[in-house]
Amino acid sequence: MIRKAKISDVGTIMTIINETVKEMKSYGNNQWDENYPNSETFINDIKNDSLYVYEEDNNIKGFICIDCNQAAEYENLNWSLNEKCMVAHRIAVNTKFRNSGIATKLMSFCEELALKEGIIYIKTDTYSLNTKMNSLFKKLGYKFIGEVKFLSKEKAFYCYEKILK
Repeated sequence: MIRKAKISDVGTIMTIINETVKEMKSYGNNQWDENYPNSETFINDIKNDSLYVYEEDNNIKGFICIDCNQAAEYENLNWSLNEKCMVAHRIAVNTKFRNSGIATKLMSFCEELALKEGIIYIKTDTYSLNTKMNSLFKKLGYKFIGEVKFLSKEKAFYCYEKILK
């Protein structure tokens, strides 16, 4: 089940973040670290009604932030459409439950939520070194649009879009 996150979920979310950061570091990906994303990031997402968790058997197995907030860095890219879109941010799955389709379910939920709100366009990005998310976006039919630099990271972030039917 996917539901809106609650403040009481933040501890579990941060456990998932900490494990994910360790894993990312193991293959040289410094997209996330001890400073970002932090509990304040997720508390703000919850206050903005944009954080969703995937829960099964009373375990939060993953989460996604979905809103319409585009990074300013997106402005210089050649997007296919110039209209309101949903943006998927901060997607993670508990390392114990990886490879069970949870990230795909979270992205499908993002698409369903967009359509429910009359939005046919999704944008997202991930660090160029995040091979798992880059593979997921391609597998789900997201089109690579270009690169942006932000969060004072050394490498570029790859941006993707999907027009929903």
